[in-house]
Amino acid sequence: MNEYERQRKMAESTKKLYPPGTRIELICMKDPYAPVPSGTRGTVKFVDSLGTIFPEWDNGRTLGVVPGEDSFRKLTQEEIEAENQSESEVEDEVPDENNGIKIGM
Repeated sequence: MNEYERQRKMAESTKKLYPPGTRIELICMKDPYAPVPSGTRGTVKFVDSLGTIFPEWDNGRTLGVVPGEDSFRKLTQEEIEAENQSESEVEDEVPDENNGIKIGM
């Protein structure tokens, strides 16, 4: 198997492991110039033909992660459910007309 074929197979494998919508958390990025901070979470948008994973990070960044170079992990279903629960709690808050303080409903 030549290098191109090996790289293509690895990229296809990565695409199957990290389909669009997969939630990931960055552990460490080796980009010395503008890394995404460790602990940042994001949603995979696509995987390119080289196997680089391009998430939309929750902090607004879109820098890709390279398997084998950068460290990251998939979020568990429990972590995703906890995120969704905390998001719905924030959406349930409404401003109090008397003093501008938000209260849960």
